Amino acid sequence: MSVIPGAWRRTAAGAGLLAADGTVAPTIFAEMSAAAARTGAINLGQGFPDEDGPAEVLEAARRAIADGANQYPPGRGVPDLLAAISEHQHRFYGLDVDPGTEVIVTAGATEALTATLLALIDGPDDEVVVFEPYYDSYAAAVALAGARLRTVPLRAPDFQPDLEQLAAAVTDRTRIILVNDPHNPTGAVFGREVLVEVVRLAQQHDAVIVTDEVYEHLSFHSPHTPIATLPDAAERTLTISSAGKTFSTTGWKIGWIHGPAALITAVLTVKQYLTYVNGSPFQPAIAVGLRLDDSYFSNAATELARKHQILGQGLRAAGFTVHPPRGGYFTVADATALGGADAAAFCRALPERAGVVAIPLSAFVSPEHREDYAGLVRFAACKRIDVLEEAAARLTRYSA
Repeated sequence: MSVIPGAWRRTAAGAGLLAADGTVAPTIFAEMSAAAARTGAINLGQGFPDEDGPAEVLEAARRAIADGANQYPPGRGVPDLLAAISEHQHRFYGLDVDPGTEVIVTAGATEALTATLLALIDGPDDEVVVFEPYYDSYAAAVALAGARLRTVPLRAPDFQPDLEQLAAAVTDRTRIILVNDPHNPTGAVFGREVLVEVVRLAQQHDAVIVTDEVYEHLSFHSPHTPIATLPDAAERTLTISSAGKTFSTTGWKIGWIHGPAALITAVLTVKQYLTYVNGSPFQPAIAVGLRLDDSYFSNAATELARKHQILGQGLRAAGFTVHPPRGGYFTVADATALGGADAAAFCRALPERAGVVAIPLSAFVSPEHREDYAGLVRFAACKRIDVLEEAAARLTRYSA
């Protein structure tokens, strides 16, 4: 007899959290990272940098520890970080955010998203619309909240949604439209017409817009545009971001969410029973980061774009068809010409054959749509340049 409640087992299985035998299903990321460790392959699968963030931010964390910031911080977050988030949103986007009532600090963007879904989903008839491929935690969080996932496909080469398909997916059952921009895993940056249509549909169907903007400062060709800055959008938008990608501190897990006070209160009601609080000495350090000069943020995007260029050149030399990203950590490439029409099998063989780890794009889509992305592979560019150059050389030797 199983000790796991039946409802949980059904939900977890539907979200891909349980294997067929009832054990925890390993993610493709854990599988590929284990392959990297076993084979000595270069891990371009997971999106974490191999260089530390700005010295001022790291030193601020050390100073906070030495000064005794080692116990529970306030439930909403350290006041100085709440203020810094508010200042950041006004400085870069002209948004006025009340740090006392409209912001919460969270354990990364993932907790912010999960708490939001748990707070705002009312029952099994509610639907959450996402662009597909999608970051893998989205489907799991939607399932745990008891809602239905509706997807809108993004197709190569530019990975922009068809607006008619988007309009068809959003109905009166839609509780949340979830927008990840810049987009993981495709590297797309959505055009303004897409954002405007999201707002129109949310108004028409009385849906809440939830945005995942963790790559906001890593848009390569144009400044990031938060949906909350569009006319009539702020009143129904919850904006999520985090420090991990911007400051190369992914292990600190400092994220935040801001929006209308009533919605934020609902999210806080759930969040207090998840982690309660986290990262006491890291919060004042991220406040320092958010107040860095503009040059830090522009240089971060420029440097990452350079890394993508190096990675892309290496992938093309190895025989991949590359879809250059417009933002974020990842480059998507088609491996079909290299015998990778089944990208999942290709990626599982790649560590042994080429000494490089990547992730199949099919890991980011619903099971019934995996064939639509069968030959596509995601590579992380957020590594040192010498690492990217060595990975490119290994792939070129393998293809030859």
